[in-house]
Amino acid sequence: MNSRLAIIIPCYNEELVVKSTVETLLGVLDKITSNGKISEDSYIYLVDDGSKDNTWNIIEELRATYGERVKGAKFIHNYGNQKALIAGLLGVREIGCDCAVSIDADLQQDENIIETFVDEFHKGADIVSGIRNDRKTDSFFKKHSALCFYKFMNILGVKIPPNHSDFRLVSKKALDILEMYKEEGLFLRGFFHEMGLKTAYVHFNVKPRKLGSSKFNVFSLTSLALNGITAFSIVPLRIIAVCGFLTMLGSFLLALEVMFEKYVMHSAPAGWATLVILLAFFGGLQIFCLGIIGEYLGQIFNEVKARPRYIKEKELN
Repeated sequence: MNSRLAIIIPCYNEELVVKSTVETLLGVLDKITSNGKISEDSYIYLVDDGSKDNTWNIIEELRATYGERVKGAKFIHNYGNQKALIAGLLGVREIGCDCAVSIDADLQQDENIIETFVDEFHKGADIVSGIRNDRKTDSFFKKHSALCFYKFMNILGVKIPPNHSDFRLVSKKALDILEMYKEEGLFLRGFFHEMGLKTAYVHFNVKPRKLGSSKFNVFSLTSLALNGITAFSIVPLRIIAVCGFLTMLGSFLLALEVMFEKYVMHSAPAGWATLVILLAFFGGLQIFCLGIIGEYLGQIFNEVKARPRYIKEKELN
């Protein structure tokens, strides 16, 4: 019953919160340990995603204070949140653990729910996913764009639950499967959901961020969404094929209408304004479709190069 738990925290310029976050989570580990649910050698693993502030120095100080209960790795530069999460998951797999929980450095996700994650793990779940109760802490744009993303992913066949987050527990079995996947653009939310292992869902409340600001912006969120779409579905490419067929069919019907006006009605076809509008519309549609194809070509380009997902500069095991 006493499982070894690792808590993974991706960090990017989090000098304002990383110390208090680690101390809070060590308290959570102590509580779960005292309840006899995890072993005393459970630990925290921080991944510094190329921070430009004092984050790594604080992590080293925490290591000196708390010993091997605090472990971590530092990237040579910023690779992005998903790469930091993957590095954390594979890092704790190498060190050793029975299960691992990933949580944001700002602790907006309710850290007390980790014990519920562990309970579900002991009941047999290999993946325990955190589901937000609401999005009251999000801006109007982020809230509605996220809801649209989840709906669109479901339309594409990737059945990710709405308000799903990267706050989750995964078992050693899930980590072993993750290690087998070498693709560069791995989208973890889709990956763990599509893995097929026994999954449990736990709802939690999101707290306001106390210090600092979110490192996600419109561009990073858009990039994450596009990566998720192109990594798990080719439906957009099929939509382009359908659009092409419908456009060809519409052009054929329009040609019949023009011929009817000229040879049956004996009148010159009208509609120069309509023609200009159609040209502008289909020109824009072509560029949009090329953009979608370009996203898939970009995915292929990144995978073919087979470069490492990330490079560690330092590590504290």
